[in-house]
Amino acid sequence: AKTCLQLLSYSEHRTNSTDQALTRGKIKDVRAWMSAALVYQYDSWSALKYVNGTKEVAETMSFLNGLINVTSNALSMMVSYDNFGDNVASWAPPATERDGFWDKTSGPKVGAGPSLGFPSGLKEDVTVCKNGMCRYKTVQDAVNAAPDNYGARKFVIKINEGVYEETVTVPFEKKNVVFIGDGMGKTVITGSLNAGMPGITTYNTATVGVVGDGFMARDITFQNTAGPDTHQAVAFRSDSDFSLLENCEFLGNQDTLYAHGLRQFYKKCRIQGNVDFIFGNSASVFQDCEILIAPRQLNPEKGENNAVTAQGRVDPAQSTGFVFLNCSITGTDEYMKLYKANPKVHKSYLGRPWKDYSRTVFIGCNLEALINSDGWLPWSGDLSLKTLYYGESKNTGPGSDRSKRVPWSSVIPDEHVDMYSVANFIQAEEWAMSG
Repeated sequence: AKTCLQLLSYSEHRTNSTDQALTRGKIKDVRAWMSAALVYQYDSWSALKYVNGTKEVAETMSFLNGLINVTSNALSMMVSYDNFGDNVASWAPPATERDGFWDKTSGPKVGAGPSLGFPSGLKEDVTVCKNGMCRYKTVQDAVNAAPDNYGARKFVIKINEGVYEETVTVPFEKKNVVFIGDGMGKTVITGSLNAGMPGITTYNTATVGVVGDGFMARDITFQNTAGPDTHQAVAFRSDSDFSLLENCEFLGNQDTLYAHGLRQFYKKCRIQGNVDFIFGNSASVFQDCEILIAPRQLNPEKGENNAVTAQGRVDPAQSTGFVFLNCSITGTDEYMKLYKANPKVHKSYLGRPWKDYSRTVFIGCNLEALINSDGWLPWSGDLSLKTLYYGESKNTGPGSDRSKRVPWSSVIPDEHVDMYSVANFIQAEEWAMSG
């Protein structure tokens, strides 16, 4: 219940923020924020299904269902306004790439235009170290020291080399918080919460969970050590709009990286897991990242089906999805030994549809042989197969052969690839990268 109330408060804030954004002509912000509001409303409704069968729960679910419908309608109108302007006669119900609808693009092409990256010259405001020789010994204490609603200025937390065993939350009011470590494997924030524990949901398993907008991190490992025989166990979760992580490592098994909502950018990162280990309903771009599939269970030699992604778009008007640009999809050394010994039982896929309008694309990526020739995995029967969009373009490597791909995946038309550029998909030109 506490998580639902938090999510609904985020929904209220994002919805209220759209009013001023519309008057300033920030239609992309409006679409991003209304998409996020819908994420929070849907997740709250979905969570209540598992509470109990009381009248109060049923009434609350009915209210949320109505709220979801109103938000969906408003978002649909914003999509039409963005693409067709004041020509209301051209407005239509939302459609997707599968229907032949492609969002209007105006920004630079894939591989061109503004390049998002970690700003140089940032100076730390506070430092965290394990040996007690600096002001803070825990990351959470340093986060708590950050001013609320700090404006455009970054609050930089330098986290010295060490293993920090703690659960860290960057709350909504802590904006523009920056973590800088000493490198992958050197600065490590680690936890072990998992959804098999009493009273713990997937959302709350995150070792590090970020909500405040403008979050940035560099040279850090985020880890969840819950083993492959446990349930969902998140290493990092983000609901931070305009969040950027560069040269970071995410280690886990099932549900390693929860890109929950809003606009996110991952650059030169290393992401490791096995079951749906990159999931959520954000608009996220992964550029120049190394994606590693790890052994799945305690006796991994018996085989498994792994899915790299489980994108969860619930409405065709949401501006959400996962975009992989110039990434490498392969396995850990341990997994590759298992795969090469018996490739028929070790099957890995680019993704599977967590929700009806799941959207994931791979562009210019290197797909190693461990990617099954089907490419993509159903969730359950034909669920979502007619409404999802799974696209590929100009990938390389033995796993990129599309001759045996499932018929419900697509080749992205060359004339529409630029819809998924950093500039167009997450509005790179609007990101404030200065200190």
